Amino acid sequence: MSIAGAEAAGRRPRSRVRLTPRAAVLTVVVLVLLFSFIVPFRTYLAQRSRLIQIEKQTQVLEQQNAALERQVKLLRSPAYLEQVARECLGMVKPGEIGFIVVPKSGKVEPPAC
Repeated sequence: MSIAGAEAAGRRPRSRVRLTPRAAVLTVVVLVLLFSFIVPFRTYLAQRSRLIQIEKQTQVLEQQNAALERQVKLLRSPAYLEQVARECLGMVKPGEIGFIVVPKSGKVEPPAC
C-alpha cells in the first residue's frame, strides 16, 4: 500500500522519529546533570540518617549521664554511705555489737549490694 493509499484509507503515514545532533547533545547534558545530582543527594540522605542516629545516641547518653549524676549525689550523702557500710559491708559503729542471723540451712548469703 502506498502513502496515497494510506491517506485514502484514513490513516496517517508513520513519521520516523529523527534524532538530531542538537537533541542528542541535549539528552547527554540532561543525563550528565541527572547523574551529577544523584551522588550528592545520596550523600545528603546518608548524612541525614547518620545525624538522626547520633541524636538518638546523644539522648540515651544524656539520660545515662543524668542517672550517674544522681548516683554521685547520693554517694556524697553521709547517711547513704553509712547505710551502705552497714548493709553491704557489715560495719558497725564503735560500741555497737554486730549480729549475723544464720538460717537453719547454715548458708549465709552475701547481701545484694
